[in-house]
Amino acid sequence: MNLQNLAFKKGKEAAGHNIQSWTRRGRRLEEVNNGQVRHLATVRPAASHLRDELTREHVRDLSSKQKAKKEAKALDRDFFISVLGSSATKRDAKAYIQRFMPPQEKPLPKPSAITDTPVPISHGNEVNLGGFYGNARAVQDSPKFVQQPETQAKPAIQPQLHIALVKIRAPESLHDETLKGIGRTISQLNRLGLTSVVVVECSEQIKLSSSADLEWRSNADKQANRIVAAFDGHGGARLVNSVIGIFEEVKNPGNPAYHCSNVHVTMRELLMKPLRRGLIPVIPCTGYIESTHVSVSISANEVVLALTREFAGVASGLPDEAPSIAKQRRQSLPKEVSLDRLIILDPLGGIPASDRENGYHVFLNMEQEFESAKQDLARGGFSKNAIALETRAEQSKISELSSSNPSSKLVDSELGSTPQSSTVKSWSDTRKNEYNRHMLNLELVRSVLAILPPSSSALLTTPDEAANSGKQPDIPFQAAGVGTRRQRNPLIHNLLTDKPIFSSSLPVGRLGPVTSAKLELAHVTPTTFAKHGMPVSIFPDPRITPWEPPRPGKPNLTLTDSHIDLPRLVHLIEDSFGRKLDVQDYLKRVNHRIAGVIIAGEYEGGALLTWETPPDVVDDGSLESRARMVPYLDKFAVLKRSQGSGGTADVVFKAMVRDCFPQGVCWRSRKTNVVNKWYFERSRGTWKLPDTGWTMFWTTPDLTLDPQRFRDYEGVCRNIEPSWADNKAVLD
Repeated sequence: MNLQNLAFKKGKEAAGHNIQSWTRRGRRLEEVNNGQVRHLATVRPAASHLRDELTREHVRDLSSKQKAKKEAKALDRDFFISVLGSSATKRDAKAYIQRFMPPQEKPLPKPSAITDTPVPISHGNEVNLGGFYGNARAVQDSPKFVQQPETQAKPAIQPQLHIALVKIRAPESLHDETLKGIGRTISQLNRLGLTSVVVVECSEQIKLSSSADLEWRSNADKQANRIVAAFDGHGGARLVNSVIGIFEEVKNPGNPAYHCSNVHVTMRELLMKPLRRGLIPVIPCTGYIESTHVSVSISANEVVLALTREFAGVASGLPDEAPSIAKQRRQSLPKEVSLDRLIILDPLGGIPASDRENGYHVFLNMEQEFESAKQDLARGGFSKNAIALETRAEQSKISELSSSNPSSKLVDSELGSTPQSSTVKSWSDTRKNEYNRHMLNLELVRSVLAILPPSSSALLTTPDEAANSGKQPDIPFQAAGVGTRRQRNPLIHNLLTDKPIFSSSLPVGRLGPVTSAKLELAHVTPTTFAKHGMPVSIFPDPRITPWEPPRPGKPNLTLTDSHIDLPRLVHLIEDSFGRKLDVQDYLKRVNHRIAGVIIAGEYEGGALLTWETPPDVVDDGSLESRARMVPYLDKFAVLKRSQGSGGTADVVFKAMVRDCFPQGVCWRSRKTNVVNKWYFERSRGTWKLPDTGWTMFWTTPDLTLDPQRFRDYEGVCRNIEPSWADNKAVLD
């Protein structure tokens, strides 16, 4: 025992000695020579210097984290402002959630617990012997390895990828900030469930030789890399430049033009891997010839159509591919991918229109308006007012320059020519090139929507509009009717509502103040929303037979006419109003005074208009009575399943006010009708009729300046007798 205590005591002394020696060694002296100065230093300043460096590095990490946090908050703020500024209604939000909500897996049934119930043992003599001949207790308590019935594990349901094809034209003319803004918007679309595939289209150049083509392709790759770099700061993008192949011959020559092409997607997995990871593939307009593997430049529209056919599962006619494999390939991708939208970001904006003062189509029903829009572009596509204003502005600039130059007057007097003609010709050539570009965009939209299902859509806007983040525009406030109050991002708004920023049937005066210089609206963006849409039938066709008051002895349209399906029309009215119509009484009242009928699609929406006589006018067919007849919207109906979606109501209303009654029409609605807000926005004036439950609406310009016309409208709206069969007490 004493030996152990002595060892313990010596051990502590040895330990203390070792600690002191380690301390002395740690404080070793360094001799530093600095000229003639000799001094002693320890390593302690080096340790403090290291501590200071670690502290500074920690502070830098904290500041960078705080900066990243602030940037993330700013992005989130822009995202929420864009979403909240879209003004999506409850119905729009419900439709968006139903379409983009991933499918939920059904929970697997829980396996039933196996209980061990002791079974009495009997040995043939039907005598229960209890546990005498039973198993031993150790055997009963031993663990049992029981194999459960095998259950087939279902593969996890992968959510369907919703894809938007985005074509960016002339990126070399865009600033880096604009590209970053587009990347921010596309990343917001990704957060909302819509993944983008970007196709880059550089400005066209004349390719006279292989060296010129090589230079063009080099520039295309350069601009694609610019877009990738701009998008990387808002999520992630990848350059994918080897997915487009080119046949030497056109495959499937018997199919329509948009199915018949030698451009196709050749490496699907190279395209799908970034999409599955949430990245944005950026594709330049280059392709590889199948036989020689030589890279050549191709049209961006051909690339977009090839991607559309691939995502839609349309046969591309790949050589050396078995029919069964081709069928499986066509069926697998549409189950994984849904191509919902085509987005064209063009500095020229949407499709021009000569019949709108703002100069652009707001909504294009391709089934009805494609040919007319194409003819409009062939004629120049812009209104006469815009031509006059811009021509006058150009001429005024030229006259100012020529008047300031004395030599120009001498040249004009001797040669008889002015620089105005050449300038106007140059301006006309520029316009022609622009509308040729618009024509290509219009045909691309038509071809893509013809391949995709009717629920798909297309949006054409400028890169600047796509780059805005819903910020308040820097313009002074001006009360101009029901104009938009905040500059909305058209891409975000369209995704959440499946509608244009404002209705196509909205009067231009409701959109904001008009500037006389360039005939532009302060709040109107050059954006066009297009859908495959539905056909619109108008009886009689106003292009052939203008809608005029009935003439004595001339046959008029009736609802029993062979062109009109009366049972379906009655169902449309009853479904829309939620009331039963007294058909016989209604036919008796309107059959001899029908102005026309508008039908959208397969009786999904419609309008019935009549010529009504004011109460103080005798309906004798004279010129005086016909001149006083009032164009009246008797029934405006949309099926409940089509209300709020597809733009059915806007299609019918636009056909009524632009094709049938451009000089104006009136109608009435009950003061408690929930549709009155929609009527208020689209009418030029309203008046609540005193001592009645009705509100009168009209689209006639300057109606209040014609007191007689106004009184005729009021008299008609007061005295129309309803024809419902439910015998309800209504406010008439």
